[in-house]
Amino acid sequence: MVLLHEYGHALAARRYGIGTQDITLFPIGGVARLREMPTDPIKELVIAVAGPAVNVVIALLVGAGLLAYGALAASTFSLELGMSGVQFWQALLTINVFLVLFNAIPAFPMDGGRVLRALLALRMDRVRATDIAATIGQFIAIGFAVIGLRYNPLLIFIAIFVYLGARGEAAQVRRTSLIGNLNVGAAMISRFATVESHQPIVFIRDQLIAGMQQDFPVVTADGLPVGMLYRSRAMQVIQQRGPDVSIEEAMVPIDEVSISHTDSLPQALQKMQMLGVSSLPVTEGDQVIGVLTHENIGELMMFRQQDPSYHAVSSGSPFVAKKR
Repeated sequence: MVLLHEYGHALAARRYGIGTQDITLFPIGGVARLREMPTDPIKELVIAVAGPAVNVVIALLVGAGLLAYGALAASTFSLELGMSGVQFWQALLTINVFLVLFNAIPAFPMDGGRVLRALLALRMDRVRATDIAATIGQFIAIGFAVIGLRYNPLLIFIAIFVYLGARGEAAQVRRTSLIGNLNVGAAMISRFATVESHQPIVFIRDQLIAGMQQDFPVVTADGLPVGMLYRSRAMQVIQQRGPDVSIEEAMVPIDEVSISHTDSLPQALQKMQMLGVSSLPVTEGDQVIGVLTHENIGELMMFRQQDPSYHAVSSGSPFVAKKR
């Protein structure tokens, strides 16, 4: 039932052209990770409601079936369903009703929190709407914890889940708002080292010791970008296969990780999270013109938090991006 619930979110998101990265199931629920979160409150509202709507439909169908069975069983007709079958469908009905009620709680990361934020965002900006929804969610979490201490320890676990989810959502939206109008060119490093694909991977060891750069764009002998070599992958390959393996065998192909300097920073962050990497090569045509890292994005966020009008560089030009 939880999986069908999450599929409801995924299908609603697909309606707006938003793909789903994956669906993860937990002991107390599930999460459908969308490739991007809609900022339009109406779209967010539809996507948030779609999950519980699936459970409502299932509950209505199961409930109607049980009522029909009860009516037939009370008539002159003889049915062979048996008590075990009835109990299964009753349990299924109960689970779906519980999922609807649980997700109706107006607190992140439950659907009720997203519904509340979407409704508030119809009348105010998204950051303020998120802050209000998150604060309400945290108060609800505290209430769960107090009740849990007295009656049911499981509520304490749910309270921690809700409290951290509310705080994390508020922080994420606030961070995104700080860079929402900037593109990759505003935060990328324009002074960086590259490595050549034919070099032995042990070469990266000396590069790591010599400087602060952790990940390296990989180019051919002619300077054409072909991949990205990540520190964690390089160290793993050195340990498992020895120092004579070529960099080409350990790199990630450039098409999988490259971005343009005109891409938005929120999109770049989402791509980093989706790929599970800490940096991305920035390409233009057949050249690598920069490297975007989590560290640089974090620095830019810090500066803009102090001064919201601050721009590290003119975001339209990749060649004057912030330098390390």
